[in-house]
Amino acid sequence: MDSAIRVLIVDDDALVRAGLAMMLAGADDLAVVGDVADGAEVVAAVNQHRPDVVLMDIRMPRMDGLAATERLRARREPPEIIILTTFDTDEHILRAMRAGASGFLLKHTPPAQIVQAIRQVAAGEPMLSPAVLRKMMTYVADSGVDPRRQRARELLGRLSEGERAVAALVGRGRTNSEIGRELSLSVATVKAYVSRLLTKLELNNRVQIALLVHDAGDDGPRD
Repeated sequence: MDSAIRVLIVDDDALVRAGLAMMLAGADDLAVVGDVADGAEVVAAVNQHRPDVVLMDIRMPRMDGLAATERLRARREPPEIIILTTFDTDEHILRAMRAGASGFLLKHTPPAQIVQAIRQVAAGEPMLSPAVLRKMMTYVADSGVDPRRQRARELLGRLSEGERAVAALVGRGRTNSEIGRELSLSVATVKAYVSRLLTKLELNNRVQIALLVHDAGDDGPRD
């Protein structure tokens, strides 16, 4: 159907591509518009199929999924990208987030969760699982004060008090509606805040806001 979320699958394993396509075909609001076997083929496939969301593997023979993500997110109107992989090292997660991926899932994730993640990122909400958030926070806690943390704090220093409050909750994985409830704001107002944050901080998406907040050690009080 015309309103379906258009999905491109990128994986060097033909069986994985076929399995994902079959699984996603069961969701009426999703449409698999294409699949490719290597990151080097992604740009041409995106130009041809215009997907809303790309499911991206990491390990591929010519260009890995992280490099392909960086290339796609440098476009003027990039698709959302979910990394779907068997590798969940801190290095892979952090590089994916910095490249602009909107989500990070392991291939053994239940099908219903993969479908929900696609819907979520297509709607502009990142898919930050608790496990990924924990890895991000552990990385920051172990990194000490370094140039990256200093730079993150300088960037956050550009924000107003209200913007910093929204950024802190984005850093804790809150959705727009959850942020609105916590700060007594409408969802439309939260969306406007997030748009201003992306502009002021020169970032591509909410995941990068979250990573910047964690880099700065500025994610606010814990629950």
